[in-house]
Amino acid sequence: MTDPIALLMDERAIGRALSSFARAMDARDWTAAKAILSDAATAELGTGPLSGPDAIIGCIRHYLDGCGPTQHLLGNVLIDVAGDHAESRCYVSDLHLGAGDKRALSFVTLGDYHDRWQRIDGQWRLAHRTKRNNGHLGSFEVFGLKG
Repeated sequence: MTDPIALLMDERAIGRALSSFARAMDARDWTAAKAILSDAATAELGTGPLSGPDAIIGCIRHYLDGCGPTQHLLGNVLIDVAGDHAESRCYVSDLHLGAGDKRALSFVTLGDYHDRWQRIDGQWRLAHRTKRNNGHLGSFEVFGLKG
């Protein structure tokens, strides 16, 4: 029989990691974001398959380093824990504001994170993330991408 207190603590730890990752992206704290990922983390963020924390963080930085302030809001979080593995789903609404001569621009997406988690050395680490984009509004120019 599963200990309900332990299950709640696991759900709490994963929920906290979800929020911490979103806040790390907004703060551009790439060290904190990377610490949440497992060493073998993979992702599909809409740009093709990514493998490893450096590739995942690199993809995120490709977009966020060129724009102004961002805010990734998470909601309707569902977490299912099974031993040392878990799955979570949550809505994400991410607002990106422009910087410099693009400060009048904004870009918003409505999406859904589908994540797999693994307990490693007593800590929950993000093992895989798929971001499903359900819609967007605004100008992609906000990211200041070149080439």
